[in-house]
Amino acid sequence: MNSIVSSRHRGGLLKRALFFAVLGVSCPDLSWAQTAVPTFECIGLYWKPGDTGGGEANVRFRAQGDESWREGYPLWYAELDGEFRGSLVGLRSGTTYEIELTSPSGKTASLTAATRSEQFPIGKTTHLPGGELDKPVKITEAGTANAWHLVTPTPGTKTVIDVFNLHDNCVEVAADYVIIRGLELKNAGQSAVLIRRGVQNVVVEDCHMTLWGRVGGARVWGVFYGSDSGVFAERGAGGLVLQRNLIENPRSGSNDWESGHPDGPQGVSLIDSSGGNIIRYNEIRSTEDHGYNDGIGGGSNFSFQGSPNRDSDIYGNIITNCWDDAIESEGANMNVRIWGNYIDKTFVFLASAGTSKGPLYMFRNVFASSRISHQDPSGGMIFKTAGVGRTLTLDGKEVPGDWGRRYIFHNTALQPQGALSVFSSHGICNVVTRNNIFRVRGNTYPSDSRPRSSASARSASTAASGSASRRPSVASDVPPNSFRSDVTGGYLAGGFVRSMFVPSDRLEWFLAPAVPNIQWGRIEYSRSGKNFAITDPLVEIPNPAIDKGVRLPTFNDDYQGAAPDIGAFENGNPPLRFGREAAPGFARAPWETY
Repeated sequence: MNSIVSSRHRGGLLKRALFFAVLGVSCPDLSWAQTAVPTFECIGLYWKPGDTGGGEANVRFRAQGDESWREGYPLWYAELDGEFRGSLVGLRSGTTYEIELTSPSGKTASLTAATRSEQFPIGKTTHLPGGELDKPVKITEAGTANAWHLVTPTPGTKTVIDVFNLHDNCVEVAADYVIIRGLELKNAGQSAVLIRRGVQNVVVEDCHMTLWGRVGGARVWGVFYGSDSGVFAERGAGGLVLQRNLIENPRSGSNDWESGHPDGPQGVSLIDSSGGNIIRYNEIRSTEDHGYNDGIGGGSNFSFQGSPNRDSDIYGNIITNCWDDAIESEGANMNVRIWGNYIDKTFVFLASAGTSKGPLYMFRNVFASSRISHQDPSGGMIFKTAGVGRTLTLDGKEVPGDWGRRYIFHNTALQPQGALSVFSSHGICNVVTRNNIFRVRGNTYPSDSRPRSSASARSASTAASGSASRRPSVASDVPPNSFRSDVTGGYLAGGFVRSMFVPSDRLEWFLAPAVPNIQWGRIEYSRSGKNFAITDPLVEIPNPAIDKGVRLPTFNDDYQGAAPDIGAFENGNPPLRFGREAAPGFARAPWETY
């Protein structure tokens, strides 16, 4: 499903020249390898020009036919792999882009890549009968890239698959290039939709999944299974598009942190996916008593694969009622983009422990309330990491397991009842933050922006293997963090933080022009001919988030005013929208129409 454009670093020059010509890629020097992996709105870039000195590679791009070029955000140098990696974001679907790359040493390369079309060409259509079905639907007939197999209700009817807990799943997909559209799925014994091991290119859209799963709970209660899900993808499945679904009210519920690590149902679970997944405009919700472990998650967390693995996008979703992580993106996280999500009632908002490859981009998300348990309303953290001491085994050697680059841009943390701290206490490295609103009651950043390497990290550093000519070998090689241009600091009461935003009945938080602030000290005043002093008076000051951000190419090119605003919302631009109704061209599904 993903159109992947690539060249091999070595091999016959003639074969590679023909390969590039067929795929529309121009490469000025075929000894340098570059790859472009597109989704609907992003393109992941990979480049090995042979540079070994680190730094960043510059990017410029334009839609084919445009005269002017745009600056892209620079590619990060992944030292362990000897590769520049990064993403172009905010692109138009179904559009061909010309891309030019320049390394720090002056080497250049160019390529073209087309973002994916929103339209899936349909081959065979299987119309399910209207009414209620009491047996699962198993799909074994595959489509092709140019003729997908669509399974959907008969026009003018709705199809409800209610297996009454007598079958594990409502729908089982065991074929590639399949679209499941507009079904209501109820009472699955385990997961509503099961995508079998290794299956590629499946779309699940406009479906309603409810009342699935076994009774869950903590392992300390003797429950040794979990992760029954609205959508469960077995190991190696990938190229999934999960969009505009309502996933709600699992039969069971996860325990909270007062009885051990949460365990229980999840909205979406991907196990060591092959990558290329798009999870967008879904609503994953429940009640607190039937809450999720993770809203979107899977495994393996500490690996070079994981969920969603690589070249994947998670955006526009509403996710609530999670007792652990709302979005767990852990494993390789190589060109994974998470943006524009609204998250409420969770412990951790975005978990990325670990990020073994990177880069991972987390931007323009809104983080609402956080809590530890039913009994304890104090918050958790926004971002969970693994730390510099986490290692993985590669080719029999220990290598760093959480050194991949993370970019954290333009997020808004709401208060009160929000997160206590920005990062977890596991330690962090190689994190870049810019233009976030991070006013929290606890810690914002670690005390030292350059983490100190533990003995295990030093061991991993010296043992690291990869294609780079220079391998990390000392503690100072632990990648540093860069925290800058965020609005941070504690507060005395929640009203001070709420006053940063214009009141709204919708899920939007545009910045108010002025905010109240305490001016500390004894301040002299003169009013009506009288002189007097006030200790620590409340005064109004300009909003510290308006026009105070830094430019981040492709991430805030559309800013209004003198500079980008800090936070998820740019004053003067249309508001962010979340959930099913935010999807372009959204229309009601059969299960809510008939």
